[in-house]
Amino acid sequence: MATDLATRKVDGSALAGRALAAAGARHMFGVVGIPVTSLASRAAAAGVRFLAFRNEQSAGYAAAAYGFLTGGPGLLLTVSGPGCVHGLAGLSHATANAWPLLMISGSCSQPDAGKGDFQELDQIAATKPFVKLAIKATTIADIPRLVFHALAATVAGRPGGCYLDIPSDVLHQTLTESEAAALIDAAAADSAKSDFSPPKHISLDEGIQKAAELLRHAERPLIVVGKGAAYAKAEEAIQKLVDTTGIPFLPTPMGKGVVPDTHPLSATAARSLAIGQCDVALVIGARLNWLLHFGEPPKWSKDVKFILVDVCEEEVELRKPHIGLVGDAKRVTELINREIKDQPFCLARSHPWVEAITKKAKDNVLKMDAQLAKDVVPFNFLTPMRIIRDAILAKGSPAPIVVSEGANTMDVGRAVLVQNEPRTRLDAGTWGTMGVGLGFCIAAAVAEPDRLVVAVEGDSGFGFSAMEVETLVRYQLPVVVIVFNNNGVYGGDRRSPDEITGPYKDDPAPTSFVPAAAYHKMMEAFGGKGYLVETPDELKSALSESFHARKPAVINVIIDPYAGAESGRMQHKN
Repeated sequence: MATDLATRKVDGSALAGRALAAAGARHMFGVVGIPVTSLASRAAAAGVRFLAFRNEQSAGYAAAAYGFLTGGPGLLLTVSGPGCVHGLAGLSHATANAWPLLMISGSCSQPDAGKGDFQELDQIAATKPFVKLAIKATTIADIPRLVFHALAATVAGRPGGCYLDIPSDVLHQTLTESEAAALIDAAAADSAKSDFSPPKHISLDEGIQKAAELLRHAERPLIVVGKGAAYAKAEEAIQKLVDTTGIPFLPTPMGKGVVPDTHPLSATAARSLAIGQCDVALVIGARLNWLLHFGEPPKWSKDVKFILVDVCEEEVELRKPHIGLVGDAKRVTELINREIKDQPFCLARSHPWVEAITKKAKDNVLKMDAQLAKDVVPFNFLTPMRIIRDAILAKGSPAPIVVSEGANTMDVGRAVLVQNEPRTRLDAGTWGTMGVGLGFCIAAAVAEPDRLVVAVEGDSGFGFSAMEVETLVRYQLPVVVIVFNNNGVYGGDRRSPDEITGPYKDDPAPTSFVPAAAYHKMMEAFGGKGYLVETPDELKSALSESFHARKPAVINVIIDPYAGAESGRMQHKN
């Protein structure tokens, strides 16, 4: 046996697969081809399940969402050149959202670089603007060490994308079984010695005391819960903080569910009042970017004091909050809870600030409920969204994971759909990325196999990744895709008369698609279940049947083309 190990050969593809498995990887998403087909197969043989996609963009979005849902690196595998370029979409999306992702690409043979080799590209240079780390294996012996190093780098500090380049000649190099095992063991040992935990801010203890004191004496405090808190699995600590202090909370879209949307202190339905009048805002795992109006007037009070909890010290320094707490959202919130426990305080339900928030929220919910109660046919956005909300809530726990994209579809869904469990909403995120839908669905189904996955998609958003319905069928994933079909981007032809001129005035509007497109037939073409619905009863029946079956399905919901608004809630930017 020892002789066999000393002579039997292992190539770079097999070594990379084994190194990934040894480092704890369990799933990888991608598209195979020259020179990485064998790497995918070898990784699967080593215990890393490979999910083969129809294009690298969707595979990249899947890897990004997998990183968010699991807290560990998502893996993306692409071919060289154009495959690497296509993968940049998922890689950059992960970095923008602070989710851990490692993209591994094959590349042209090193001796032929610069000669115009097949799919030649300087992939290190191409990926650098989008990653924390971009490295290349120049020999087979580099592979285990770089695999472990790159995976660790994705989750160190602020999570994000990293890139590992493995040239074709390196993938074909060989060494012995015993050499391979020794290299993997050495890489694992070196990685275990490294400390990739978030940096400890030198004044964290003092900052915790100041934060607790500021919250204790605030007249109108607010807790803002970001998707970074969801990623950090800080739900127990944050819910405890809300319950013990009585402070209202406002989740960002993917922070929904960290504290249940149905919690009486939720300020979601009173968002403008909450951010406009709070005097102290504890922001946990969210950046003060466009989603939170940069933390600036006029949306926020000019006198508001921010307590910013972020894993990245540079982010805290950039935003210049009143108090900055650098660290993991869960750990910092636990420290705040511990500090408050020594001198407890709680805003009563009769507190003027709590009363103002709850009254405004209740008033707005009643107004929305009045609109939702109507059965409007042809469908507007609210009627089908209410029916979908009720069907999802009826599933109980574990709650389905909701994936949503589109202008009006996503915006209405944020207001109507209810998340009572953490990490059960995935949408366009910080970058406002369209095309994430089916990739996110596949990641969610793989990462959380006990949950149903429900995509609520605009027809434009669905079109970016629609071919991945074949991937759903191929792997028989429990995903129900609901397409809000309003005939185009924002819905139908919205041009003014002075725009319908010139030599191409008879062309369809840039926002228009084929009317009433039969998207459900796409799913049927691959062996899944398709539904065409135009009435509340048809939608209820389709949801009941597809949710019960837990099989790939597309529900094509015909919407009035003029029911929505241009650009959703961002008309001012178009």
